[in-house]
Amino acid sequence: MRIGTPLSSTATKVMLLGSGELGKELTIELQRFGVEVIAVDRYADAPAHQVAHRAHVIDMTDGVALRKLVEAERPDLIVPEIEAIATEMLAEIEKDGLAEVIPTARATQLTMNREGIRRLAAEELGLPTSPYAFASSVEEMRAAIEGGIGFPCFIKPVMSSSGKGQSLVKKADDIEAAWDTALSGGRVAQTRVIVEGMVDFDYEITLLTVRAKGADGAVETHFCAPVGHIQQNGDYVESWQPQAMSSTALACAQEIASKVTDSLGGRGIFGVELFIKGEEVWFSEVSPRPHDTGLVTLVSQAQSEFALHARAILGLPVDVRLREPGASAVIYGGMDEKGIAFEGLDRALQVAGSEVRLFGKPEAYQRRRMGVALATGADIAEARARAKEASTRVIPVASI
Repeated sequence: MRIGTPLSSTATKVMLLGSGELGKELTIELQRFGVEVIAVDRYADAPAHQVAHRAHVIDMTDGVALRKLVEAERPDLIVPEIEAIATEMLAEIEKDGLAEVIPTARATQLTMNREGIRRLAAEELGLPTSPYAFASSVEEMRAAIEGGIGFPCFIKPVMSSSGKGQSLVKKADDIEAAWDTALSGGRVAQTRVIVEGMVDFDYEITLLTVRAKGADGAVETHFCAPVGHIQQNGDYVESWQPQAMSSTALACAQEIASKVTDSLGGRGIFGVELFIKGEEVWFSEVSPRPHDTGLVTLVSQAQSEFALHARAILGLPVDVRLREPGASAVIYGGMDEKGIAFEGLDRALQVAGSEVRLFGKPEAYQRRRMGVALATGADIAEARARAKEASTRVIPVASI
């Protein structure tokens, strides 16, 4: 892989579509190799905007605006970080040879829409999943539930992330409210949802799966140690690595992840979400980019998920070795306020083995992730306790 000099005629350019905390860490890793990074988001001063070479604010669901920006910047690689993107235009951009989409335009289209990826996994690849149906109205949603999926079940927009628009429906009286929540919480204006039956599982994992070039130039698949996590309302609040699981279940998880990512193709890291019960494994979702639960890898692995993604998309060797047990715990905004401050960072970093990342988001909400506490330990229990303690010591305060 030949890499040029940033801000020169030889520059290797990467355009990020979405510039949140994951994009910020990826930007830093790309810049370690002298890559010129252009960060794009729907709002100004997003986390990756603050560290990239250039920043742009556009509506990324506007295909015309997106293509105009790509034609102006001429990136070598386009790296999506969020779901709210005009994926049809990405396919056109790739087809016209304007830039390479990571991992591929097809992968982006399928994974940005729950219907596309679920049909691929269950109907084309034959992978085990939870019971599901798709609905475009309250009536269709009710019919799907009463026709076999039953209660309780989850209702999710086909295009959303981080639990936005998701509801747990326990009885018939909850159906209409769940429909309204899904429509208001989706990444794009779309009247379509997935109705998903509950799976009786012991725990869930993110299996970070890396497709990268080997010494012979062929793409190889690598697996990080499984990441365990806890979610509340569909949004992760804690993660740890490694998650203990049987060798049989791990082999099954790796087989499922390999089948999905092989089908999607391209290079880079994929966050494959799976449900585990004993030695049974069900596919849930996949993200073709670094995963929020994978923030733990900033302290637990020899190369974080961001370093792995940067290396893989640039065609460089990767190393997925676990360094030591680690954990992460989310720091929330706790208020609806612009330009908040944080107190207690010194106390948080007094916790043994701890690190803190404050994302620099310009506006806080009650349940918006504003940072994450990270910690290592002799085992997972110690790492989790340290991460949670460090997170409680960081106190968001109003800017008054």
